[in-house]
Amino acid sequence: MSLSKCFKAYDVRAVYPNPLNEQGAWKVGYAAADFLLREAVAGGITGTTAKSIAVGYDMRKSSPSLRDALIRGLRDGGADVVNVGLVDTPFTYFAVNHLQCAGAIMVTASHNPAQYNGFKISKHHAKPVGQDTGLTAIRLVTESLDEATAIKHGGALREVDLWDAYRAHIVQFIDPALMSGAKRLKIVVDASNGMAGTMLPKVFDGVRGLEIERLNFDNSSGEFLHEPNPLVESNLKQLQDTVRATGAQAGFCFDGDADRCAAVDERGVTVGCDILLAWMVQDMLRTKQGASVVYDLRSSRSVSEIIKECGGIPVESRVGHVFMKAKLAESKALIGGELSGHFYFEDMFGADSGARAFVAVLSALCNATKPLSQLLAPCVRYTQSGEINFENNDKLGALAKLKSTFPEAKTHELDGLSIDAGEWWANIRMSNTEPLLRLNLEAKDRATVERMVAELEPILGHRVAH
Repeated sequence: MSLSKCFKAYDVRAVYPNPLNEQGAWKVGYAAADFLLREAVAGGITGTTAKSIAVGYDMRKSSPSLRDALIRGLRDGGADVVNVGLVDTPFTYFAVNHLQCAGAIMVTASHNPAQYNGFKISKHHAKPVGQDTGLTAIRLVTESLDEATAIKHGGALREVDLWDAYRAHIVQFIDPALMSGAKRLKIVVDASNGMAGTMLPKVFDGVRGLEIERLNFDNSSGEFLHEPNPLVESNLKQLQDTVRATGAQAGFCFDGDADRCAAVDERGVTVGCDILLAWMVQDMLRTKQGASVVYDLRSSRSVSEIIKECGGIPVESRVGHVFMKAKLAESKALIGGELSGHFYFEDMFGADSGARAFVAVLSALCNATKPLSQLLAPCVRYTQSGEINFENNDKLGALAKLKSTFPEAKTHELDGLSIDAGEWWANIRMSNTEPLLRLNLEAKDRATVERMVAELEPILGHRVAH
């Protein structure tokens, strides 16, 4: 398989060492240097770091050698490199802004199993580089690159420790009562043997009111006890059991590179990320009436309702961090959230941050007089199907048939097909990489959800078991 197959919609990612290896990492670095430096000039980035690209890497076994090859490619391509070290992905978003770099690249495969690795690329101001915003251009350059014959520009390399600055930026958002120990919270955190195991102690040790029961913080082996994906319910079992056994007030699970954070309540029940967003924004909008909040269009209708009730402006977005970040910037929103557990913050440069989401929940929780389950209950107004996948080789045909089947319903096609039939509403999206349709349906009661899923199923195709 060629390096080109490693380029996905939002990043470069594949199994190591075949098809992704050090040779490919050099090519990505060389091509990314050219692209990011040109974008920085176009964006008006000036100063001593305008030719610099920040590089971070995660704890996977293959990350150090891929990092070294990537850095060599970046320097050969004409960039100066700032190696920020073993960090979580949101750290690189902080670094590119703190240092005013031309861009940043994180060596990581996020929530994928240990044999995977890859690169998450950002432009200046941590603007995302996806398929339509630069990745295709980078891929095309890599296809004709040869390290032996390429012109070597010899960029500089330096190492910088930004942990103190990163910590200071994050902890400023923690409630002062929790910082001082005047208020106390007992929680459980599952770091998934990923980068949260490095980030949490460096950032949150010293928060006097926080008692953390640690699960899977050791990331020295580069292996995972469970898949580092908090969206899969089975990956949360250890966290849920520990929350119940210890009487903790909440539990949190991070993914492999700690840009996502999921929560369970004091009963060990998983909290939907759209419901968590609806609860968090209430606290934020108390002091910032009229602010915008961006939400994933698959979210519960209660999200937009609560944003309006709290004096905010709901902004619907397509799924995916490139689209979410663009909407956040366009609407100057306070926060945005996806069902996947990515939460985006204006005060984190519009980027997603598991640590910042963690802080937002902690600060809201420390002032509460009720358990988390009771605080969240008013946000759960409807019944959701959850995401159901259907195999279908004629995805466009199925969407067209759905639209004609419900001619009286309100529809829009911002991302796939969204249908509002009054007593139920749904979004059906096409997978970018597989012959799949993804259904999310909601209604006022379980009976309607089950009836409508059964009615739509013959049109959508063969249901894929979890």
